[in-house]
Amino acid sequence: MTFVSGLSLYFSLPRHIFGQCQQILFPRYFAFNAVLSLTMLVTYAKYFLSGWTTASGIQVGSLALAAGIEVVVRLYLVPPMLKLMHEKYKIEDAIGSGQEVGSLVQGDLIDCPHYQRVHKGFRRIHMTIAIGNMTVMLATCLQLYFLASKIHLS
Repeated sequence: MTFVSGLSLYFSLPRHIFGQCQQILFPRYFAFNAVLSLTMLVTYAKYFLSGWTTASGIQVGSLALAAGIEVVVRLYLVPPMLKLMHEKYKIEDAIGSGQEVGSLVQGDLIDCPHYQRVHKGFRRIHMTIAIGNMTVMLATCLQLYFLASKIHLS
């Protein structure tokens, strides 16, 4: 979602339409990924963890980190981000903004302190979610590395 649909939609839809898509996709994306990461962690611990080695500790740690981040993002970051997005869009709609594609044109809102606070809060949470998402991708790549290292081609 992050690199394919997210960027594709951002650069092809009006900003508010893109936001409407994201308000549906974000909660489902992080909930689904959290379930998958928790399933991977439980499966690994139950069926493949045979003792504590450095490699197994790294695997458990990366799987737990991924699951933890996804749960925190879904439960504690997505709801306030969506609330701020709705507030931001309401203000933008009032002045006829939000139909631009691929960019933010603040226009008269650049001088509105309330809008700037809402926008800053939205950006802060959105960036935190993005960093969390990138961390999860890194942890998942680490797990893929360990899985690939178990493959022996003859």
